[in-house]
Amino acid sequence: MEALVKKRIKQVLKGDQSAFSELVELYKDKVFQICFRMLGNRHEAEDIAQEAFIRAYVNIETFNQKRKFSTWLFRIATNLCIDRIRKKKPDYYLDAEVAGTDGLTMYSQVAADVQMPEDEVENMELQETIQKEISKLPEKYRSVIVLKYIEELPLQEISEILDMPLGTVKTRVHRGREALRKQLKSL
Repeated sequence: MEALVKKRIKQVLKGDQSAFSELVELYKDKVFQICFRMLGNRHEAEDIAQEAFIRAYVNIETFNQKRKFSTWLFRIATNLCIDRIRKKKPDYYLDAEVAGTDGLTMYSQVAADVQMPEDEVENMELQETIQKEISKLPEKYRSVIVLKYIEELPLQEISEILDMPLGTVKTRVHRGREALRKQLKSL
């Protein structure tokens, strides 16, 4: 896939706009997920994801082709999310819905073989509580927790996305996990 991405980037650099639309199709869901999990609001996540692609297109000539495009793109999206969080610090969207559902949050989408309805409700409530508590974390911890445990990215890639030393990422993952644990204990 990386070879295809690099080929499309070269086409974009030569002025082929349709090649960039293929890149958008490849990464739009993942970028939206990162934004949604960091912001907790579907509409804001859509706006920021779109802005991330616009910024990537405008600044494509600054992309270092020796690196992964996805890391560069996720970094743009993450930075835009952090900027939005800073601008709206006290405003949390604790009840953000997943598109196309009836009031369910992202964490309430639990795969079930044949669960009892009571278990399903308990799981949904637990996932909703975890999402709410993650959204209460300071943004410096929230971003690494989302990238590590929700997006399941390796620490090295998180380090590149956030442009910080690997040791700092490890520290923030640890401290974020501890802060989340404390928040969940007090419930």
